[in-house]
This record gives sequence, C-alpha cells and structure tokens, in this order.
Amino acid sequence: MSTAQSLASTRIASLLDENSFVEIGGQVTARSTDFNLTAKETPSDGVITGYGVIDGNLVYVYSQDVSVLNGTIGEMHAKKIANLYKFAMKTGAPVIGLIDCAGLRLQEASDALNGFGEIYMSQTMASGVIPQITGIFGTCGGGLAVVPALTDFTFMESKKGRLFVNAPNAIDGNSKDKCDTSSAAFQSEAGLVDFVGEEAEIFANMRALVNMLPCNNEDDMSYDECTDDLNRVCADLANCAGDTSIALSKISDSNVFLEVKKDYAKSMVTGFIRLNGMTVGAVANRSEVYDESGTLAESFKGAMSSAGAKKAAEFVDFCDAFSIPVLTLVNVKGYEATKCSEKHMAKSVGKLIYSFANATVPKVTVIVGNAYGSGYLAMNSKSIGSDMVFAWPTAQIGMMDAKAAAKIMYADSDAETINEKAAEYAALQSSVEAAARRGYVDTIIEAEDTRKYVIGAFEMLFTKRENRPNKKHGTV
Repeated sequence: MSTAQSLASTRIASLLDENSFVEIGGQVTARSTDFNLTAKETPSDGVITGYGVIDGNLVYVYSQDVSVLNGTIGEMHAKKIANLYKFAMKTGAPVIGLIDCAGLRLQEASDALNGFGEIYMSQTMASGVIPQITGIFGTCGGGLAVVPALTDFTFMESKKGRLFVNAPNAIDGNSKDKCDTSSAAFQSEAGLVDFVGEEAEIFANMRALVNMLPCNNEDDMSYDECTDDLNRVCADLANCAGDTSIALSKISDSNVFLEVKKDYAKSMVTGFIRLNGMTVGAVANRSEVYDESGTLAESFKGAMSSAGAKKAAEFVDFCDAFSIPVLTLVNVKGYEATKCSEKHMAKSVGKLIYSFANATVPKVTVIVGNAYGSGYLAMNSKSIGSDMVFAWPTAQIGMMDAKAAAKIMYADSDAETINEKAAEYAALQSSVEAAARRGYVDTIIEAEDTRKYVIGAFEMLFTKRENRPNKKHGTV
C-alpha cells in the first residue's frame, strides 16, 4: 500500500471509532481499456468506500486515493460512491465524503462524465433524507466542486485544500498570486465552506456535528443526556445582545455551540445548540464580533445583509427538513444599504421569509434588542409563524427608531417638539409593552432567564403538528 493510499485509509480511521470501518467494494478496479489503462494498477479505482460508526452512530464514508491516477473520478469510482448512497438511503444514515481528487478521468471521457452525473443524482435524491457532509483535503475542482455544493455541510483543510470551478489562473484578469479563489479562506468567506481547520480539527468537528444531527429525516436520535441545570440563570446575558454567538453559547447546555459558516455573512449567526439534551438550530442577528480574548474584532450597523438572509434561509431549510426546532434571536434595525446588496436584497429576504413561514418545526423567537420594520418580520416574527415570541424588557419593536419616525411625521418642527414626539412614539408604538399588549410578544422575560423560558417553550412544542397546503413544492 502506498503512502498516499495509506493517507486515504488513515483519514477514515481518524474520523471513525477505532476499528469500526468495514470496506465495501475493495476489489473494484477501473473497467476502461482505452489509452492503455489496462497496464496501470487502479486499486479500489481510487476511492475507498464503506461504513463505520461515530460514537456508535452509523455513517457511510468514501475517501479518495490521490495515488491512483491522481484520485480522478472514472466510471467505477463514481459507481462505488453512488452505490454507497444506495446503502445510506436504505438504512437512513449520513454520508461523509473525504475529497482529494484531480477531477474527471480524461482517459474514460464520457463514461467518467456519466459517473459524475450519477453522483449528482444520488446526492439530489438523498438531500433532505440523510445528512451529507464533505471534507476537502486536497484538490476539489471543476465539476467536482459541485459535490460540496450539493451536500449539507462542507469542511476544508486550511493549507492543502483547494476548491474551485475555474482555477484562479483561468479567471480573466486574475492569478493565484493576486487572489487565490481556490483557498479555504476565500471559499469560507464566499459561503460554500462551513468549517476551516487542520485535519485533526476537521475530524473532531465532523464527529461533533454527526452527534448533533439526526441520522435521517424520520428517525431522530439527536438527543443527549442533559447534566446542565434547566433553570440556570445566565448572568450578563443582556450584555450579549451585540454578539449573539456568545449569547447562544451561554444559554446552551454546557455552553455547547457549533457555529456554521462563521466566516460568511458575519452579521447573521447560524449554528446548533443543545437545550435539555435536544439539538436546536439557532439563527441570530449580530452587530458585534468579539475574539477569544474578549476584544471587539468587528462591528456592524445592526442591518440585515442579503448574504445574511440567504445564509439564514438555507440553514432554516435544513433544520425543517430534518425536524430540528429553530430558535431565533432578533436584533435588527433594517436592511444593509449598499449598491451590491440592493441587487439581491429583496430576493434574499423573500427567501428568508419563505423559509421561516414554510417551516413546520417548533419555532421560538427571542427579541433581544431592536426589531424594526420588515427586517424584524423576516426574522421569524409572530406574523410569519413563530410559535412563541419572548422579548427582553429593553427591546424596541416597531416600524423604525422613534426619533427617526418623529422627524418624518413632524418634519417642520423644532428639536424640542421632535424629542417630545419621539418619546411619545416610543411609548405608544415602539416599546416592548406596546407590542405585548397587541399580542405580538407572548411574554416579556428578563435576559438572564432566557434559557429556562426557551427550554420550557420547546418542551411545550415537542408534539407540535402543523399542515401546509397540498402542493408539489413552493417556487421561492
């Protein structure tokens, strides 16, 4: 066995529980006789496929072997991956692909191309039925770059991983030295890659993710024993309204928070927490980012971006497909006002509203700061289907900032009158009490009590059933 082949096997061993891997199709080799391929050894046709367990959870894994024709995908290579998907669909277990591949096998031409299509078809049929996870450890280029796009979560090795449809040097006016569009940093900021790190970090996070997720869309095993106090007071939570990733980790069981796409659209947070042992998908606006030392690293204007809306919508769709409840933390003043955002804003927000409104899982919302205009409506408001809406006492809910509203309504008045009318508007229209009186907020809670209230709400909603109009699918 070559060093590189050992690497493909070692990656599987690093991911799975010790000695749990069982190989499928280990004797398969390339079938093509064109271009003297018969003279070349193609053990396993360049991909090791099989099954094993992660903390006792069944998973199917394929790992590409770069020592066999550079790990290129040929007819039998593709059939092995497609066959693995058939096993996974029959048994209802996740598929994890470990990619290190030079792309399409040119010696097999149309047979290899058809194989690519078979992989795409397998992924499409599995979408929403079983979780799909991709790890990129070497090259993932051309048509193969579509594979992670068709999966649910993508991990990428920070130094050796390369992900691209067109190589950096093939892009007009660009070169790898100018902008490495194939790098993990670029692709994570673009939103295709969820997690970036070294191999050991990737395998640890993959295992953590598998433990958080259900094994399929029908049999939900994503529960863990909760040893944390269900009524635990979260001191200083009110100070986390800016960086809601910290707020989510504080209210989660044992402070567990697995953030998804953290380098993309940072003004929107998505990820998984646990509440009373149950996996919950979390979506939250963010206006501040603090680093590990507690220093303010970045700040935003409290506005929703088009990329943030898209990021949240895709995450909600995943949660709904796998019956994972959704918690939303709201702190939004409006929409990002830039030329670039304006190209996509309405469509992205429309998609977010559709995703929240269409989701039938238990949905709980906590307003932790500002909740202004249709930006607030898009963040899982009562009007688009949130089951329970809580709000902190300091929350502001309404059309817009009270002073801005007063300036519009009393444009010709002096400063004293505007301040007076702004205070009046805030009390009558923007206060959390005004929203609660109208039924838009169910309960006003102290920030420190958020954990126990959201746990209680999800427990109450555990048996929720909700039907939607009979249709093939929506078109948003």
